[in-house]
Amino acid sequence: MRALMPAPELTSFRREMDRLFDRFWEDDGENLPAIREWVPSLDFSETADAYMVRIEIPGLEPKDVQVTLQDNVLTVKGEKKEEITQKDERFYRLERTHGMFSRSLRLPAPVDGAKVNAVFKSGLLTVTVPKAPEAKASTIPIKVG
Repeated sequence: MRALMPAPELTSFRREMDRLFDRFWEDDGENLPAIREWVPSLDFSETADAYMVRIEIPGLEPKDVQVTLQDNVLTVKGEKKEEITQKDERFYRLERTHGMFSRSLRLPAPVDGAKVNAVFKSGLLTVTVPKAPEAKASTIPIKVG
């Protein structure tokens, strides 16, 4: 019968875990650390002529975002400001994030920085970066000899 009984160490460990979870569920969330890092989602794709980057940044205005291209690295920076709430307001859940963000992508081939185009519509920023002529694929005809 002793073989079926858990080791005393496991029983002690279980009691400690139960205490930990009891403390967690008793807390109303005010003492939990706030997570303020915001990393917007992006898609990075390629066509024959350009690279496309689409970044979801809802709640921002174009003036809150900066797009730069340097040494073949495309960087999008911005800041989503915190909305002012009433002092007597008590939150039961905080899921919306705010703060500064920065996303950088190294482009895999030379690009034409003078022709980069950025369009912001309905919370989606689309950046089109044309490839440099030397980066575009070309077909070489094969001669019969």
